Amino acid sequence: MKRLFIIVKGIVQGVGFRPFIYNAALKYNLTGWVNNNSEGVYIDVEGCSDDINNFLNELKFNAPPLSKIDQIITEERPIQNYTFFSIEESERKENSITLISPDIATCKDCLEDIDDIDGRRYQYPFTNCTNCGPRFSIIKAIPYDRDKTTMKKFTMCKECNTEYKDPRDRRFHAQPNACDSCGPHLYIMDNFNNIIDISHKAENNSQYTKISWTADKLKEGYIWAIKGLTGFHLCCNAKNDEAVELLRQRKQRPHKPFAVMMRDITTVKEYCHVSAEEETLLTGIRKPIVLLKLKETVNGEKSLSPSLAPGQNTLGVMLPYTPLHHLLFKAGVEVLIMTSANIHGLPLEYKNEEAYNHLKGIADYFLFHDRDIHIPVDDSVARVVSGKERLIRRARGYAPEPMVYEETLPILACGSNIKNTFCISKNNFLLLSQHNGDLENLETYNHYVNNIEHFKNIFLFKPEYIAADLHPEYYSTKYAQSTDLKMVQVQHHHAHIVSCLAENKVTDTVIGVAFDGTGYGTDGSIWGGEFLICDLKSFTRAGHLKQVSMPGGDKAILEPWRMAVSYLYEYSDLAPDEMANYFVPESCEIGQGKTLLKTLEKNINCVSTSSMGRFFDAVSAILKQCTKISYEGQASMELEALIPQHSVKDLYPYDIEASDTIIFNPKKIINGILLDIENKVSSTIISVKFHNSIINATIEICDKIRDRFNINAVALSGGVFQNAYLLENVIHGLEAGGFTVYSHSLIPSNDGGVSLGQLIAANELIKGGL
Repeated sequence: MKRLFIIVKGIVQGVGFRPFIYNAALKYNLTGWVNNNSEGVYIDVEGCSDDINNFLNELKFNAPPLSKIDQIITEERPIQNYTFFSIEESERKENSITLISPDIATCKDCLEDIDDIDGRRYQYPFTNCTNCGPRFSIIKAIPYDRDKTTMKKFTMCKECNTEYKDPRDRRFHAQPNACDSCGPHLYIMDNFNNIIDISHKAENNSQYTKISWTADKLKEGYIWAIKGLTGFHLCCNAKNDEAVELLRQRKQRPHKPFAVMMRDITTVKEYCHVSAEEETLLTGIRKPIVLLKLKETVNGEKSLSPSLAPGQNTLGVMLPYTPLHHLLFKAGVEVLIMTSANIHGLPLEYKNEEAYNHLKGIADYFLFHDRDIHIPVDDSVARVVSGKERLIRRARGYAPEPMVYEETLPILACGSNIKNTFCISKNNFLLLSQHNGDLENLETYNHYVNNIEHFKNIFLFKPEYIAADLHPEYYSTKYAQSTDLKMVQVQHHHAHIVSCLAENKVTDTVIGVAFDGTGYGTDGSIWGGEFLICDLKSFTRAGHLKQVSMPGGDKAILEPWRMAVSYLYEYSDLAPDEMANYFVPESCEIGQGKTLLKTLEKNINCVSTSSMGRFFDAVSAILKQCTKISYEGQASMELEALIPQHSVKDLYPYDIEASDTIIFNPKKIINGILLDIENKVSSTIISVKFHNSIINATIEICDKIRDRFNINAVALSGGVFQNAYLLENVIHGLEAGGFTVYSHSLIPSNDGGVSLGQLIAANELIKGGL
């Protein structure tokens, strides 16, 4: 006989872990107990040595699908002579950490339940179990028990309570467990605050009747605000051009692509090209939005409306991930726009009353339910590049899953201003927040601060240090300055590269290639086309794109034609009048070009930048593809979308000026583009030649840095590397040249990953005595 005390750390609460342990203990004739606590799960077992070994193998290799075991600690103890195995009450310890599962898409078993006409949950839109459903979005405090979630107000009926208490049932301690008799319900309102009563149409399931009525109205072209798992979506029939255009007008969203939800994977394949890796991502337990290549025609006819994603050849697609979604599609719709429901620039709506007040000018109808969302979480967005998942937005299905990182101090990293996330470190875990949006107004800032406080609460986190960007005007930096914590500031592009190193568990010195739109440099200028020699703690700027002026400062981000004029002024052989009139009258008022030239000549309100993102913007505007933007990254995305499907190897010449700092001079690229425009070369060919030039120059500069510093590893980060063509070909070219290449997968390469890099860099600096 033997007794073993076991501590399991990781995501082991709210995922069916205790019933799994209970049933495994019974299987191997073991006695003892299991409980949840703030540290993870404690298990105390007695039995024959062989049975305990088999039990441990079961624990290591057959744990529940939503669990994530980070550590198993075992200690042999004196025999206690337990007579049976039990599940004990949860307990909470100070200064420990409980890891929480993300919100997860409906599992196969629950889908079968809602299809079972003889079952208790037939067509019930809030069906869930320990393997799926709401988690992070409904938790108010830990330990993760029902009374600490938004399900507290729903008292389980006798049947649900029996399931909840039975360790052999897959709904044992499923905190959101409910049925039509005792759980959340749907209701419909119009935009005049009237509840739509369709009870007279109900036959045997009033909730499904509400869903089928909603589906009918969607097919008729009405716009809906639908409350989902972690927030509201604005929805309309994606195959109805008039409905799509109406949604664009009401939401004041003229160009930004809409995400869609399709009925099933067969429907997705009808409209989009889907690789094996993309299908795995679409159909997995997380169900992110996946960027897919659109088919031009379907059954000989034009594919989906071009107004879904103007200027793009990709479409963001997700599959249904709640019972409500599945029932909606069973009611006869095929493709729905499912876009985050918010007023432009404001946080995602998640409370019923506020959603109605803010969205009644957009939506014709509201499909509400009464299960409260405590913390809103946007849909995650991903893309497959070079056969790997690449997260663009890390949110539902992923946050707040942790990374293990040894020897971290208690640090709060505040992140960037755009695509903000924050990151905390506790007990050797790094917890990256969900996407918080752009910190550009009070509402989003308050949302950000509330989320920080929530993390402090549920993870019992008390930071001793705070990490922030160098930029003095970032709201995130100002938040850090408002605390009484010791602040460590980390340069933006160093944070980008460190986030890539941390994700890939690299501690060596690398060549860091950081390409993005904006980052405050140590010299006070705006960086963004950087080649760094760096490790986790420090960096040296080894090279960069040659700097040009951003006329009008941040205005140049919103109006790429300004960057085009700046590049023409700096590098082209055009006469001043030609430059001044290059964008008149298509993109700006008469005379604005000449005025802009004067500001460049006199260096008035001009900021110097090496930004690769702004270079892409300039080329997009020179091609008249996108001269003013209505959403972040539009010009660069539309330039990427021009790249033809067939292979083109041509590129423009360029200069690399190798002195103490290597300078990438793009003058010949600009003049090559102008010559091609004059010779009526198509924009598609110009775009791919431009991309090829950037790819080739990047590889060549890395070669020169390797020769100079004897470093053979390259880390790629920054929002420009969301460009699939650029990322894939830079990786391929560097690897062909013998480099070891590190890139992002589950941490976004854009500013959504900056907080992770800030935290690791700050941790190393503090440990090194700054």
